[in-house]
Amino acid sequence: MSMPATRHRFTLDDYYRMYETGVLREDQRLELLDGEIYEMAPTYPPHASIVDRLARLLITRLGTRAIVRVQGSVSARPSSQPQPDLAVLAERADFYRRAHPEADDVHLLIEVSDTTLSRDRAKLRLYATAGMQEVWIVNIDDERIEVYRSPDAGVYIDHAAVGRGERLLCPDFPDVVLTVDEVFG
Repeated sequence: MSMPATRHRFTLDDYYRMYETGVLREDQRLELLDGEIYEMAPTYPPHASIVDRLARLLITRLGTRAIVRVQGSVSARPSSQPQPDLAVLAERADFYRRAHPEADDVHLLIEVSDTTLSRDRAKLRLYATAGMQEVWIVNIDDERIEVYRSPDAGVYIDHAAVGRGERLLCPDFPDVVLTVDEVFG
């Protein structure tokens, strides 16, 4: 007699309890997406290089107007806690010491994609559902940056792809301009 496999989906509260009780360890690279726990892919040199380059560009240009979080968690209630490669967050004196930032705290999320492109694109639905206003997917292989804005009912209404020779800006900081060439070097 075979038993059908069943899945158990976790909430953020379940996920936090698993860390508190030691079921999950802080040194594990995990993210909770739509109630399922995923092991994150290792980062390869091209990926790490672009994350570092973007971090420097954003920190330099934003100064103290925002917090640039590198490979840290954001909450997308009720059942997701992704770890985008970068997040530009609203300035807070406590630097989110008591809780992870939520959609209202996020100006921009950036996923840098090489081997993870399909999973990063799949995350767009949960980002849009959570109300993240802007997401960039840096597509390393194609040297293009996909820009997603204006979430509505789990999808982004506005989206475009920009390539070398083009520029990017975040509507929350219109004076901060990045070029695709700067991102890819």
